[in-house]
Amino acid sequence: MDPLVNRAEDALAAAVRRLGKSGFEAALMALFQRLANPDNLLILAYRDAGAPQVIYAEAGDSPVFSALPTTYLAGAYLLDPCHGLHLTRVPAGLYRLLDVAPDAFQRSRYYVEYYQGTTLIDELTFVAYPAPGVSLNICLGRDLTSDQVFSAREVEALERLTSVVLALAEVHWAGLTGAAAAPADIAAELVAALAPQGIQLSPRQAEVALLILRGHSSTSIALRLGVSVQTVKVFRRQLYGKCGISSQAELFALMLPLLRPV
Repeated sequence: MDPLVNRAEDALAAAVRRLGKSGFEAALMALFQRLANPDNLLILAYRDAGAPQVIYAEAGDSPVFSALPTTYLAGAYLLDPCHGLHLTRVPAGLYRLLDVAPDAFQRSRYYVEYYQGTTLIDELTFVAYPAPGVSLNICLGRDLTSDQVFSAREVEALERLTSVVLALAEVHWAGLTGAAAAPADIAAELVAALAPQGIQLSPRQAEVALLILRGHSSTSIALRLGVSVQTVKVFRRQLYGKCGISSQAELFALMLPLLRPV
């Protein structure tokens, strides 16, 4: 086998030496820099209840995480593809955001209003399960600092060490605890939150609203719900009519303040 790029073996050894100690996250970032040179690193722990826990964030002088506490952790994470990976309990491994995002993600208001503002242009995420009820996302990003997506060679280098990164995460964060709660019914929460405003949505209409906000096209929504595209269009018209709106931008403005960690 060819040697890993940029003497990554030494950085890997340094990360192993920091297992269970302070400085492990920085050593992990040093390893990733040898393998793929990300502009930033964000490590989040997702649970079925409550906002994600920020384990580590490193971005240099980039503003990439500036809205993380005020917008993402405040509820916008419920629309993020990474939260979707937690909800569906995908197999542990390495995922590229745009490969797992809904088909219309880059046209969604979440992408336009929040994600674009982070300046992220590419994101790779290791998903690990270090403890029951907890999924850990180790997110490597490229933003306008480099203004380049990850190359095929860089992705390959990370893929070759995926099993090692997952093993390190499982050992280092084995002490994380999960939430003793069932997964929240976000659609039901929306129905309840809108009722005081005189907006009476059905559970299905609220579900369609969430899928729209997460970046699913009408075709994708139809496949997920097992109905026709025409039926989805009917649901959308009913939803917009009850909310007194006419665009996805208005839907996002209405719904985002109601999305709260539960």
